[in-house]
Amino acid sequence: MNEKHYYIYKNGSSREIVYIDYNRLKGFNFQPKNNVKYDGIMVNKMVIIKPSMIEKILRRKIKKKLDLYLKLIINFIDSDDSSDSDALREALNDLGRYKNIVQYKYKKYLDEKYFNILLKKILILEYELNSKLVNYNSFDYDKEIMSQGRRR
Repeated sequence: MNEKHYYIYKNGSSREIVYIDYNRLKGFNFQPKNNVKYDGIMVNKMVIIKPSMIEKILRRKIKKKLDLYLKLIINFIDSDDSSDSDALREALNDLGRYKNIVQYKYKKYLDEKYFNILLKKILILEYELNSKLVNYNSFDYDKEIMSQGRRR
């Protein structure tokens, strides 16, 4: 398979050519969305090496995801429909999966203090989802008992 490599020319008097081996780079890898249509280069993979930039990108990404889960929890709390227990379980499983991603993939790039605060936030969201799920299950159980009537 033909691999493409890029050369970076150093602007200066020395005119040195620097070769970058992308397989040996240690940094944060991700695939950009490429939402903009233009006649330029389509980027399939991006590696960020600068630690401060990695942290900024991860913080923004994490903030968006936590806001999404918070809106989801608020929607569950506001709605009194008891048929949402499957969606609630799915949201709880997705939040658990996201917590594992944060612990094992993002931990090495984030500040320890920020990471601990982030885990506490995720645990609070999990607690709220679990409490809402328990309320749904107890509501369904009470409804079933009431529909059966009195028996000996």
